[in-house]
Amino acid sequence: MITRASSFLSHVFRPLLWALLGGAGLVATNQALAALNEGDKAPDFSVEATVGGEALHFHLAEALKSGPVVLYFYPKAFTKGCTIEAHEFAEATPKFKALGATVIGISTDDIATLKKFSVEACRSQFAVAADTDGQVTKAFDAGIPMMSMSSRISYLITPDAHIAAVYKSMSPEGHVDTMMKAAAQLKAAGH
Repeated sequence: MITRASSFLSHVFRPLLWALLGGAGLVATNQALAALNEGDKAPDFSVEATVGGEALHFHLAEALKSGPVVLYFYPKAFTKGCTIEAHEFAEATPKFKALGATVIGISTDDIATLKKFSVEACRSQFAVAADTDGQVTKAFDAGIPMMSMSSRISYLITPDAHIAAVYKSMSPEGHVDTMMKAAAQLKAAGH
């Protein structure tokens, strides 16, 4: 009986987890994920991060002194959807820089994992941060309910620390394009 129940649970929940991580292409609706709203004040945070495999300290308030920040949350390094999204952000990072924006990704992965991910998936183009205790994920309402990992949510944060744009979808597609358009509009508006 236990084996049958265990097999059933594995059969039901393993595909669901894989889908949430982007492996099966499940796309959640924007309403299905919680998030901060446009106009909300972005919570300040400091985290251990890495770019190109090198450790660094990322402080949102400091980064905002140089311009807007594209902050994107993703569930787990080296999963299919998260790798696709990291590649897309890596390719777009020079364009974000031209718009004056800094890109940073955040997950609940440990820093050792992210050092490898920052080189292999992020192509040493932008920083990824370790939110191992989930506090930043919680502050940005970017967690997956009943799981200790981040959802897939992207924010554009203005230099005065307000949310200018939000994109929520478990699919990796659309995050870069939405944030790029928002960053271009922000620059055109003189921010």
